[in-house]
Amino acid sequence: MDIQLFKEILSIDSTSSREGEMAQFLASRLKTAATSEVRLMPVGDGTYNLMLTWGRPRVMFCTHMDTVPPFIPPVFEDDRVSGRGTCDAKGQIMALYGACLELERRGKKDFGLLLLAGEETGSIGAKHFNRSGEGCEYLIVGEPTDCKMASAAKGTKSFHLTVGGKSCHSGYPENGCSAVETFMDFMNALRGLDFGSDPLLGDTTWNVGKLVSDNPKNILSDDVQCDIYFRTTFATDSHVEPKLRELIGSRPEWTGRIGLEAFGGDCPSRFLTFDGMPAAPVAFGSDAPQLAHFSKKILCGPGSILVAHTDKEYVMLSEIERATRLYLDMYERTEGK
Repeated sequence: MDIQLFKEILSIDSTSSREGEMAQFLASRLKTAATSEVRLMPVGDGTYNLMLTWGRPRVMFCTHMDTVPPFIPPVFEDDRVSGRGTCDAKGQIMALYGACLELERRGKKDFGLLLLAGEETGSIGAKHFNRSGEGCEYLIVGEPTDCKMASAAKGTKSFHLTVGGKSCHSGYPENGCSAVETFMDFMNALRGLDFGSDPLLGDTTWNVGKLVSDNPKNILSDDVQCDIYFRTTFATDSHVEPKLRELIGSRPEWTGRIGLEAFGGDCPSRFLTFDGMPAAPVAFGSDAPQLAHFSKKILCGPGSILVAHTDKEYVMLSEIERATRLYLDMYERTEGK
């Protein structure tokens, strides 16, 4: 493994929307692979996708360059490396690139490495690449799965919720209507919804983000807004939005005061697995569902999703090397199929 390269990419702040510098650095740094073609592809928002190809790809290795904020500088301690992006997903880059270099050494000329922008902000880079129509038979996506092959992954559904009210002096609340109280009532009702359990992917879960009520503390709120993010299963993916709208319509006092806007997501996915390799479903999303021009998809990589997106993020160098060997094994299993 090129430890110096790992140190260099971990030292670049590539938090979402800033990964353009990372792509430009890698485009220059990875040109050392003499038999590969390097393409830097503008996404249109100041970021880039980067693709290296050795001949005409039959197998494409893939992960993303952006990381969630804030930037946390790397710390190397023997086998353990901590810091932002160590497992999600710069450790993936190292494992995938290591496999590419070994395949190059073996004289193979039917693979590539695709590094994408904006995975953490709606798979912007993947959607842009998908419009090109490029693809091949096998896609191997690196994400932190503890080096297990993902058998399936949950889908996602995003909504913007608005709750209206009537402002008044908080000492005389009978003269107004608190949007905060209505929001709390709606959240309690949402918590009571039964989405059922999927035999493979388990429960449907949801989380609230970007919660805003900008009223002074002595005035009743007339506006609450938030995003609600669902992780869906095969059993519930198509039912989430109808259930939300049914819930809003279930109380006359919510009519005209609660608004719901759907703004995208992915359906649950099944992935290719191989006999003899450990596999398990995962509850997180990836770029894989957006990359439609690949007929067989694999999701696997070093590191744990439980530390990704946290200030305790880390990866073991030995696990990156193990992942490289797994990717080579996967490549060999695709030959002759």
